[in-house]
Amino acid sequence: MNDQALTLNSISKTYNAGKPNEVKVLHEASLQIDRGEIVALVAPSGAGKSTLLHIAGLLDTPDTGSVQIDGADMTRLGDRARTAARRGQVGFVYQFHHLLPEFSALENVILPQLANAVPQARAETRARDLLDRVGIAARADHRPAALSGGEQQRVAFCRALANEPSLLLADEPTGNLDPATSDQVFAALMSLVRDTGLSALIATHNMELARRMDRVVHLQDGQIT
Repeated sequence: MNDQALTLNSISKTYNAGKPNEVKVLHEASLQIDRGEIVALVAPSGAGKSTLLHIAGLLDTPDTGSVQIDGADMTRLGDRARTAARRGQVGFVYQFHHLLPEFSALENVILPQLANAVPQARAETRARDLLDRVGIAARADHRPAALSGGEQQRVAFCRALANEPSLLLADEPTGNLDPATSDQVFAALMSLVRDTGLSALIATHNMELARRMDRVVHLQDGQIT
């Protein structure tokens, strides 16, 4: 098995190429994340970190360069294969939780598993286990509107890990929370990632949180340092 969970090789991305409003976002950006490694991605607003995460998570394609997940080249996969890879190998967490409001916390964690053909009983067992690991098992039957911001984001973490991905991508996962809640929620995320042996790339503006990860990389002028 390959030692790298994620490898980005010379990724470049330009929007509106050749037009007056052309924006060069990434320029031969390269990054390797080892299995079990948690990496902080630090960048100023507008530097392209969301674009980088979308490309790493197969939501967008680079103009040049390649993306490898678990040692397999994902760059030229067709739509169906990319969707399957996203569903099974990659988990996403965003700044806003994006939970489905009409479903309970438990159901929000079950649904991605059902989409991945996991039997209902097994999906519910895993969902309850994940919610318990982040300390909100007692809130499993509550809908998002009845949960605090920190609780909603913990549910989002569980949903991202529901299908047992090998790679977690998070874009400012605590950026919408107050400092005290942010610290608690980040601790829950780190514990969950460590316990499951995941690899993770987590974008953050918070250097205090970034220093608690295994490594910090910076995105500036389209490149990773």
